[in-house]
Amino acid sequence: MQEKTKPLINTTFKKEVYEGLTAFPKFLSSKYFYNEVGDKLFQDIMAMPEYYLTNTEFDILSEHKDKITSLFGNDFSLFELGAGDGKKTKILLEHLSKNNIDFDYRPIDISQNALEQLKKSVNAELPNVVINTLQGTYFETLKNIDENSTKRKIILFLGSNIGNLLHPQAIDFLQKIHAILDKEDLVFMGFDQKKNPQTILDAYNDKTGITEAFNKNILTRINAEMGGNFNLENFTHWEVYDPESGTAKSYLVSKVKQEVVIKALELQLHFDAWETIHTEISQKYDDKVVTWLSEQANLKIIAQFADNENLYKNYIFKKA
Repeated sequence: MQEKTKPLINTTFKKEVYEGLTAFPKFLSSKYFYNEVGDKLFQDIMAMPEYYLTNTEFDILSEHKDKITSLFGNDFSLFELGAGDGKKTKILLEHLSKNNIDFDYRPIDISQNALEQLKKSVNAELPNVVINTLQGTYFETLKNIDENSTKRKIILFLGSNIGNLLHPQAIDFLQKIHAILDKEDLVFMGFDQKKNPQTILDAYNDKTGITEAFNKNILTRINAEMGGNFNLENFTHWEVYDPESGTAKSYLVSKVKQEVVIKALELQLHFDAWETIHTEISQKYDDKVVTWLSEQANLKIIAQFADNENLYKNYIFKKA
């Protein structure tokens, strides 16, 4: 039995870990994969040959940067949700800077480490780009975007990060974006496309184990930050993909019957053999689904860009 006492829970991380691990079935949020170790693991994932998302979006931005930035116009603030290391974004930053476009760059990320590294690299590589970082979750920072800028807003959401949300959550997210948009603001967003199911499974379940280590990093964080005693060897990473719904899901599966204690939460957990912790969702899309999602949020698609194999697409939205 899980002891549902009420300890002092003074951070969102603790609150969400407590709620997720006392639920049935158990779950944890993938946003907590990220810290200094997790940031590096995700960079390793993006460099994997199986992880096509990074290279396809990189190619789209490289090939279509003239057209994309011409749609952005001049004199704006470029907000990026979940900025990470900014590798792809720098294609646009460099192009905007070289063409003397008046803009400032405001990357947003839950990881302060990622933001510090990004600011350092942008300052070194693109010294003419004005960068102001914002630390927090998408939903927290979306509320503050209007207060932080008097310029037109261009909002970037790359990497198909919207795929971490089920459709009802994605609609809510897009509605929140709609609420802070003015008439001339734009949203530039990546959506991973439906494709050969094996290609998708390979991208999220590499044989080298990097993705497994990335998922397990949340257990490492709980051990280090909350006094947990998770034995990572007692869990295996498992990926499934449903081509009908376009939903890929990641799990950590307990290989044995075991007890886990998290001291800071005053929580004792029981796991049956083969019991799961759901850690991540990665939704895949086609044009019909993207159009439907945008219509539900009262947005309209004004442009779209794809790689040569149609594995991935970037769409530009504005208020309908």
